[in-house]
Amino acid sequence: MPQTPDYIPVIDIGGLASGDPAETRKVADQVAQAFAGSGFCYIRNHGIAQEIIDDAAREALAFFRLPLEEKLKVAPKESVRGFNAIGRTKMAGAENPDYKEYYQIGLELPRDDPAVLAGQPLRGPNQWPTDRPGFEQALTRYFDAVAACGQRFLRAVALSLGAGEDFFADKYDKPLQRTQCVYYPPHPAKVEGELFGVAPHTDYGCVTLLWQDNVGGLEVLDPTGAWVPAPPIPGTLVVNIGDLLARWSNDRYRSTLHRVTNRSGRERLSIATFYDPDFVAPVDTTMLAARGSQTPIYPPTTAGEYIMGRINASQKHMETPAATAANATP
Repeated sequence: MPQTPDYIPVIDIGGLASGDPAETRKVADQVAQAFAGSGFCYIRNHGIAQEIIDDAAREALAFFRLPLEEKLKVAPKESVRGFNAIGRTKMAGAENPDYKEYYQIGLELPRDDPAVLAGQPLRGPNQWPTDRPGFEQALTRYFDAVAACGQRFLRAVALSLGAGEDFFADKYDKPLQRTQCVYYPPHPAKVEGELFGVAPHTDYGCVTLLWQDNVGGLEVLDPTGAWVPAPPIPGTLVVNIGDLLARWSNDRYRSTLHRVTNRSGRERLSIATFYDPDFVAPVDTTMLAARGSQTPIYPPTTAGEYIMGRINASQKHMETPAATAANATP
């Protein structure tokens, strides 16, 4: 089994399923150490059945191997749902767009849902290939399973910050969850400038839960400026915090630069879930800062306002509002 540096610890979260306060406290203590340090950890015994992961990965790979013209039939039309081709995203400061394709889904909301009618960005129904029912079924099952994992994990995060286990519960009534199947072709032999699968960046939201295949390529920047590999470890997910949780924690926890390079000569697949609160969820550092005996650093905001502000700022290179919306992914 690949060994990970101490910088990115492996945490067994199986005890969270029991509801035992002592087990939750044990996980919370490890989470506090990880998120105050690297901002990253692996989690094992996460509760997502291997069959669900395997089905989602198999269906995703089959989709990405289709001809480009077939995949473009489900390019985003609304709510940033669907297939995004290479060149769609470019991280701030990067020389080139990310060398990846991805398919994004979110919380399934009908067009008459109050959140959709209110015009909340990133909301609405998902878009699916009409001739691939297995794809929809597999990704929906994974979406639901990783959300349940995220809910359990946030109980430990809340406790680690000195709040009650249920601190995040009422802020995730309609989570701003985005799950992306991300496909990285082998890097071309020649390219001008630096080329990354995903260029160095921090995530924008609360927590990210990542499944990755056995190819590798994820790297995390440590305090010395060195890029530390985060290799795949069977049976685990990689979890990292985003800028929203760092802000919410009054900078007690840190979001960390990370990147993906795929110089393996093989295709690479990951499934990333940005598990973020409701669009209107209040993010006020006084909710947590007082428990850390700290003066709040940041003014109050909402999850949606903050995340969309970061997305819009990172997409200023796009030329049209429609293009900006299509690229609204951290």
